[in-house]
Amino acid sequence: MDPTLKAHLTRRETWLRGLFIVLFSVIYSTAGMVLTAIVAFQFAATLLSGACNPRLLIFAQQLSTYLYQVLLYVTFNREKRPWPFDAWPTVELAALTAGQRQ
Repeated sequence: MDPTLKAHLTRRETWLRGLFIVLFSVIYSTAGMVLTAIVAFQFAATLLSGACNPRLLIFAQQLSTYLYQVLLYVTFNREKRPWPFDAWPTVELAALTAGQRQ
């Protein structure tokens, strides 16, 4: 076997990343279901009260950003692992409400 190929196949970092890809794929699927529930709840809240839940807006933005970070990591477009290995994404309510008015 070619020594270069053997070195690539036995590289610990690549196998570790593969393990994290599987883990983050499961997390992504679960978080996607949570985001779907948030969308349904936010829609119902808007129908019933005429306004979105502001705390849920913040969490939905954070979760969306987190899902994007997961996608970047599993597609090798980001080296830094997302939460829980990095900080949870943050967003401010003022930024969200300003974006809604546009």
